[in-house]
Parts: sequence; C-alpha cells; structure tokens
Amino acid sequence: MKTEKITIHTLAEKKARGEKITSVTTYDHPSAVLADRAGVDFALVGDSVSMTVAGRPNTLEATLEEMIYHTRAVRRGLERALLVADMPFGSYHTSELDGVRNALRLVKEAGAEAVKLEGGRKQAPLVERIVQSEIPVMGHIGLTPQSVNLLGGYRVQGKTVEAGHALLDDARALTAAGAFAIVLEGMPREVAAWITREIPIPTIGIGAGPDCDGQVLVWHDLLGLTPGATPKFVRQYANLAGEIEGALARYIADVRSGAFPADQESYHLPASEKMLIR
Repeated sequence: MKTEKITIHTLAEKKARGEKITSVTTYDHPSAVLADRAGVDFALVGDSVSMTVAGRPNTLEATLEEMIYHTRAVRRGLERALLVADMPFGSYHTSELDGVRNALRLVKEAGAEAVKLEGGRKQAPLVERIVQSEIPVMGHIGLTPQSVNLLGGYRVQGKTVEAGHALLDDARALTAAGAFAIVLEGMPREVAAWITREIPIPTIGIGAGPDCDGQVLVWHDLLGLTPGATPKFVRQYANLAGEIEGALARYIADVRSGAFPADQESYHLPASEKMLIR
C-alpha cells in the first residue's frame, strides 16, 4: 500500500500532535530516492549545493538556474516526501516582483511544492506576496548563510535576551505573513524552544537544539561525505567517504592486476561465431 503523500498540512498536523518532523537536504535523483524510501517528511533542495556539490566556499554563488536543475532531479526521485526548494541569493533581493517570479519558476519549471527564503521581518511582505500567488513558503531565521558577509561569518545568533526577542519577532512576522514553517538555524536551544512554543507553525532546527518541531541536516554532513571538520551540531550517522575510498582503491588495484573485468563480467560471441575470429 502506498504511503500517504506529505503536504504542508501534514507538517502542521505533526506539530499539533507533538510528532517530530524529519528532513534532509537532497541535490540529485539518487539522494532523493534514498531519502524518500527512508521516510523523511520533506526533502530540501538547499542552496548548500553550492558548497557540498560545487565546492564553493559559501552559498552565495548558487544561481536560480542551478537550483532549478537540482530541484528537477530531486523531483523525479520523490513519491511521498514534500519537496521544498531554496531561493538562492539574489533571486528575491531586488524586488518583490522578482521574488514572486522566481518562486513561480521553481514551482512551474522544477516541480517544487514549496520554496524557502531567508530573512525575518524585512522579508514578511515578500512572503505574503508569494503565498498570495498560491506558493507555500518556508521561512529561515537565525544564522542565515546568505547574510554571511553582513554577519561577519557563520556565527550563532540570538545569544542575548534582546537578540532572542528580535528572533521571536521575526518568527511572528513570518507566521503572520503566511509562512507554513520556519527553519531556525544556529541559535541557543533555549531561544529555539521559546520560539517553538510561541508560534503556531512548525519550526525546523539546524544547530538550534532538540526542542524544535523537527530537524534538518545536510546530506553530506550526516553521511560522512564532507571533507574536513563539520559544525558542532552535526551528528555523523555513517562514514561513507571511507567506504567509497576503500571501494575505489580495490577497483584500481583489480584493474591494474588484471583481476577486473573477469570472464563473468565479459560478453561473448555465440559459439557459431567464435570460429570466425582468428
């Protein structure tokens, strides 16, 4: 029996029942298939693809065309999970009209079922416009990677009561504008718990402690595919980099020794044709 399709209303119902929401970033068809089979509630095509796949130092260089390409690939791999696509830096910063137009492209051309954008109160009018265009919007506050230059680096936000109040005001503004959920990134768990209690829509944490309504992690981080150190909030559930390197080393050794390909991995002429080969 096919499992029921996840929608934005499913996530709201999970919050009402106190059930945790699960998410992971996905960037291609294979990761989408595996995440969907595993049972994640929503797949996030994050602009983190700029770093994890393209090898750039930050998310700022991700383009709308790249996000459309990766979202299309993920769309083909999902049956159950909700598909949320990031709006990249520059795709909604010039005007509300540009923001609505680019959100429409992610839905019409790429198959996204919702879009995510960064920013609190200052983005509330845009969120309202996009929602009025029949597109669900997920907010994102706290440590917002697209603001890395303004923030002076990837720094934890909301570390004072005053700063926590400001984040709560951001969350309330996004809720009033019609956002269906909000990502809380890089903030003290007490602040995230406070926001989660105070707003009626689901909160999705990443580096925001265990009291959010759900959690999201980057695919490469949780599977041990990220070279170098990972943030404090990451729990590595596998070391696939080691497994992949080992498999590649065995393949290289077998090719060099002549052990691969073997006869069973080769095609053969029919017996009647072999005699023609001299």
